[in-house]
Amino acid sequence: MKSLDLRIENLENPQLRPILDRAEERIEEALQSNPPEVSYHPRDEEIEIPSFPVAVMLAAASASDYVRRRYALAEARRAYRLLQEGDARTVMEVAQLFAWRIEMLRRMRGGGRYYDFALDFADFLRNTRSLREKEWKLVNRFVLNGQVYLTRREGARLLQEEIRRHIEEKLDVDIRSKLPDSLVERVKNLKRRHAGQIGKARFERYVGEVVEEAFPPCIRLLYEAAKTGRHLSHVGRFTLTSFLISIGMKPAEVVDIFRASSDFNERMTKYQVEHISGDRGSRTRYIPPTCETLRTHGLCPGEEDLCKGVRHPLTCYRRKTRMVKKEAPVSQV
Repeated sequence: MKSLDLRIENLENPQLRPILDRAEERIEEALQSNPPEVSYHPRDEEIEIPSFPVAVMLAAASASDYVRRRYALAEARRAYRLLQEGDARTVMEVAQLFAWRIEMLRRMRGGGRYYDFALDFADFLRNTRSLREKEWKLVNRFVLNGQVYLTRREGARLLQEEIRRHIEEKLDVDIRSKLPDSLVERVKNLKRRHAGQIGKARFERYVGEVVEEAFPPCIRLLYEAAKTGRHLSHVGRFTLTSFLISIGMKPAEVVDIFRASSDFNERMTKYQVEHISGDRGSRTRYIPPTCETLRTHGLCPGEEDLCKGVRHPLTCYRRKTRMVKKEAPVSQV
């Protein structure tokens, strides 16, 4: 990297054009692939390695949360695939770069399985907050002396989360004003090519004013329970909070909804709501669980007509919102 003298002011150098092209290609791959993932060109390391920091600069300059998060996830998924292809020692070395408190085991058996690593439970919890599958719940893990036991695949999967957050933090900078005009133009063209995709993602997150009449049955019950101070499970609180944030309700308004609870703690509630909204912690805005997950946790009271064929409560909400607005009487001037 030092030998390339790869500084922002030098990026217009024609000799660096292949690196710039590959950097742009990395972001294109992240936006075009589903699920997002960046390819790997092991024979072109003179281009492949320096193209990563340049791609980070371009993605950061997009000033688009969608582009940034999609790119971070794509690079993290690539890292996960490469870690899976490696051995346990490779996983261990990368984990240590992130200061994980981790030990490598000699294929230790516990709970009917063989494990490769023992990870401090705090590091485990930090990297499983966004993972909804049952296998990542601490109650379903083999834990001994404060350490959670992991297979090599599981260790690589948790590193994917660590890497995603690491890259997202690198992307959270205002760098556009420092870039040469030619790079700014590259970023503009990139956003133009994917304007529809970026716009659709923005619409899915911010669907306008909150329409309570359009709440799906599951959310309606959770909302009424919270407003009247009835107990909600952890999954129920997370579902309601992430749903309300996703449809445009402000974090302070969500906090007020939980005030009726007998164990309400404003400081703690505010922290949790702001974490889910992406205003704290990893800056990741969480979305509600799918309908299948809600059914698994007993939070689906049963489908209504508009729920049929729907896999996510936000989809149901959008359907009902359109219907409610069509049925609303036109005000007289």
